[in-house]
Amino acid sequence: MKLLRYGPQGQEKPGLLDDQGRVRDLSGHVPDIAGDALTPAGLDRLRGLDPADLPLVDGTPQQGLRLGACVGNVRKFVAIGLNYADHAAESGMPVPSEPVVFNKWTSCIVGPDDDVHIPRGATKTDWEVELGVVIGAPARDVPEDRAMDHVAGYCVVNDVSEREWQLERTATWDKGKGFDTFGPIGPWLVTADDIPDPQDLDLWLEVDGRRYQDGTTRTMVFGVAALVSYCSRLMTLLPGDVITTGTPPGVGMGQKPPVFLKGGETMRLGISGLGEQTQKVVA
Repeated sequence: MKLLRYGPQGQEKPGLLDDQGRVRDLSGHVPDIAGDALTPAGLDRLRGLDPADLPLVDGTPQQGLRLGACVGNVRKFVAIGLNYADHAAESGMPVPSEPVVFNKWTSCIVGPDDDVHIPRGATKTDWEVELGVVIGAPARDVPEDRAMDHVAGYCVVNDVSEREWQLERTATWDKGKGFDTFGPIGPWLVTADDIPDPQDLDLWLEVDGRRYQDGTTRTMVFGVAALVSYCSRLMTLLPGDVITTGTPPGVGMGQKPPVFLKGGETMRLGISGLGEQTQKVVA
């Protein structure tokens, strides 16, 4: 099942993508793709609906019909750093012995095809395609062998990063990760039952048609179950919380010489089975 949110920014409505790639309206059944709608019981109710009985929304998604972030009212946007060994190497950092956890402010969240804005004075804005994990059942200190029971589904995330603010302005990464528009999420949330193995997904990113990132979740240092379990020791994870799980090699910082976004570029990125995003970069 592919769940989404469509419509103008700030006025998104809940929807479902049918087998023909058309959007069906879910407003009569849930107020949003958020909170209780993402719990196991909430998802079971949505699975029980016949898409053919739902109102058809005019327009083609991502081609005239705007999609918002596929999850609404995100309370926590948790991110994992250096979770691919080859990305750690290109960053000049050791492979971590346990997950590196930081935050992306929820105000950075935008739709999958919304513009990404370079902050005033920024000189080192970078890209990172990542697998996003959406929590469905509340999770507090859950063991790894039960962690997947708490996952509602998966989505594409671009963990846009300003490297100077992340790495050169004291020892916290958060400052460079949460600028407005630095968290495109979507195009849709694919429920966990449709992704048999989240550790077997290809992910890629291009800038102006040049492919910089081409990786697979098979090479994660810590897999999805380990990350959900670990994060649930640090905080109670709630339905609709998002964990973005790290990026494979090929970021701009790792190029020789480094390549950073200046404005005017177009980023395209995607993950097998989860869809694609396209963002214009605005200086």
